[in-house]
Amino acid sequence: MKLLLVEDEPLLVENLESRFKRLGYIVDSALDGEQGLYLALEHDYDLIILDLGLPKLPGLVVLEKIRQAQKTLPILVLTARNSWQERVEGLKKGADDYLGKPFHFEELHARIESLAKRHQPKDSTICFHPTHLAGLQSVCLDTEAKSLQINETVQLLTATEFHLLVPLFSHPKQIFSKHALLEKISDSTQEKDENLIEVYIRRLRGYLGKESIQTLRGQGYRLTLSDTVEVNK
Repeated sequence: MKLLLVEDEPLLVENLESRFKRLGYIVDSALDGEQGLYLALEHDYDLIILDLGLPKLPGLVVLEKIRQAQKTLPILVLTARNSWQERVEGLKKGADDYLGKPFHFEELHARIESLAKRHQPKDSTICFHPTHLAGLQSVCLDTEAKSLQINETVQLLTATEFHLLVPLFSHPKQIFSKHALLEKISDSTQEKDENLIEVYIRRLRGYLGKESIQTLRGQGYRLTLSDTVEVNK
């Protein structure tokens, strides 16, 4: 899961980033409202943790502008301003949940997991029956267990492998550029090395077969497990 943390307390940001990354999350952070809004609009996140008392641009304005931009991802408001009036105002502006400071990390993590599940597709397993590919009878991606079932074999996935496979499985006819896939596995501070995508695509083909992911020169990659997608040999 890729998170955006918009919070103006540097020590809290450092602590949360460290703990979430140890759990396998990809985390971007912003210390003021302007930077937070920019990142929210320019990048693709699964969830935003948003403080209200931000410099440069108030959190409620950031929240409102994100929703005006038709961004529907879940947003958890995290703030010391914990009166019921402010909670109501935040929810009216489009927040999905509200957690007051001080808080325990375990509760924040539980709320994030709950929000993510509520926004997941109802079917947590995406399956294909690629009869056109030799040796593959069924391939299923379990988004809860973060694993692949290939015929009768279960392959556990690393966080990076999982983040790459989710968009490919969710949109099997769509072509994804290297840049779009990099957005799924890296935060905004990391150097964007597109060769990294080639490395992981080779690894995924090792699990699924070399014809399971098609390379379209100059365009990107597309999953070929659907019967309706032709495979270039």
